[in-house]
Amino acid sequence: MIKALQNKPLLLLTLLWIFVFLVNLDVLVVNIMEARNFITAREMIQDGHWLLTTLNAEPRYQKPPLPTWLTAFSALLFGLKNIFALRLPAALSALLLLFTTYKIGAFFSKNKHYALLSSFVLMTSFYIVFAGRNGQWDIFTHAFMTVSIYQLFLFFSENKKLYQRALFAGLFFGFSFMSKGPVSLYALWLPFLIAYGVVYKYRNFKTKWLPLLVFILVSVVVSGWWHWYIYVYDAQAALEITQKEASNWSSYNVKPFYYYWSFFTQSGIWTIPAFVSLLYPYLKNKVFNKKAYTFTLIWTLSSVVLLSLIPEKKARYLLPVLIPLALNTGFYIEYLFRKFKTITNKRETLPVYFNFMLIAFIGISFPVAGYVFLHEKLSGYWLWFVALSISLFVIGIFIFKGLRTKNFSLVFYLTLVFIASVTTFGLPVSKTIVNNPEYKSTALLNDWQKETRLKVYNFAGFTPEMIWAYGKPIPSLTRNEKITIPDETKFGVLVSEESLQAFNKTFKNYNVTKITRYDMNPNAPGTRTHRPRLWKDLYVIEKSF
Repeated sequence: MIKALQNKPLLLLTLLWIFVFLVNLDVLVVNIMEARNFITAREMIQDGHWLLTTLNAEPRYQKPPLPTWLTAFSALLFGLKNIFALRLPAALSALLLLFTTYKIGAFFSKNKHYALLSSFVLMTSFYIVFAGRNGQWDIFTHAFMTVSIYQLFLFFSENKKLYQRALFAGLFFGFSFMSKGPVSLYALWLPFLIAYGVVYKYRNFKTKWLPLLVFILVSVVVSGWWHWYIYVYDAQAALEITQKEASNWSSYNVKPFYYYWSFFTQSGIWTIPAFVSLLYPYLKNKVFNKKAYTFTLIWTLSSVVLLSLIPEKKARYLLPVLIPLALNTGFYIEYLFRKFKTITNKRETLPVYFNFMLIAFIGISFPVAGYVFLHEKLSGYWLWFVALSISLFVIGIFIFKGLRTKNFSLVFYLTLVFIASVTTFGLPVSKTIVNNPEYKSTALLNDWQKETRLKVYNFAGFTPEMIWAYGKPIPSLTRNEKITIPDETKFGVLVSEESLQAFNKTFKNYNVTKITRYDMNPNAPGTRTHRPRLWKDLYVIEKSF
């Protein structure tokens, strides 16, 4: 098996990627971040808003449009209502990220086996799986920047094909910027430059300054042309959005500096190996390439520190950290491949046994635990549940066997199969925990409008998932704290809980009739996860004369 991994690494990465990222890609409901992207893609196709991008028919310049263009192209090929198609570009971006991470690891370490192990760790890290299965911007920007970094690595380290590498580095730098602005530049590219400068140094620049100018020029042009366009053709909206976004960085979701110190937990199933890989005094003399290990460690920690300096913090902002962290963790995994059988120190083996015995225990206990919690909801899902139970149980048994015989390679690959089994058999089972008897999609609002021939407005607020389900923009009556009354004598209004008081005050002199509630919460009212923002009441307003 190891020989096969070494001979066809990209093929094996692709095969595992299919199970982890493609299978059941359309199962989960569209989330808020996806809905924004999908709505913008829909309005590109239906309304021609390819450059001056919109969200619910209003300017949407917060994020550059490259991921949305790719999503729209996929929708044109496979259908605008095809969730698999809408998420496919993100999954393909994840594959690009995995391939490039392998190439980077193989280049600086000169060890293809290590590079493959690192790529497997990255592929099965929690937030990478999440981002690659969602139509969001993050996976695009970091995948493209990783390609730029790989080309720059070659550019700095060798003296051949300098213009070609500068050109490709600049193009993909621009693609990254056109996906989410300077996010990846700051969180992935700049930490790379710091780590490279500390460990490998910048040498022979006398022969490289002209191609470096090519890189800078291409980067600036590709990154900036769309921003120039919107400021020329819709300057006021662009300026307002920019000011609002800038203020959010210092006033929205503000967290303390140490908020990201548990960053290694975002790798999910690799949390303990990732933590151990950060222990430089322990690992520095055990890895096969100390210089390369130092590079990945500095790259990882530089990314965390730079992100920590930004007041606004969210867990998903740690996604770029997982890329160098996987390369760093790969050194520890490779060491265990070589030495685990001969390690006798219990302090060294304890983290390994704890991490993988926990995975094995989850696998073995799932059939019983899953049945206890889900048996009343498994109607229609028994086949998926049985397949998941058998696969996880068998995997758990063999992980225990691998640990008992100290066969770490078996344990490692079974862990990969564990993740693939969850995405293949487990995601359909996840529908059993979604149970809202009052669920009613805004897609049904279209049927009501066909019967009544009434136009519908949002009173205030904006719920992307509800707009996406409805299928077209819903104009809002409240804009910049000013309420506009429609010209129609009779019309419908969607009202959220937080806007109800203002709604009653606005229409106190009108005939108001409540029609129904559109509740798109996956879980029932009264449960902890039932969110007010995902339901709205429909009222009919009739002017009295």
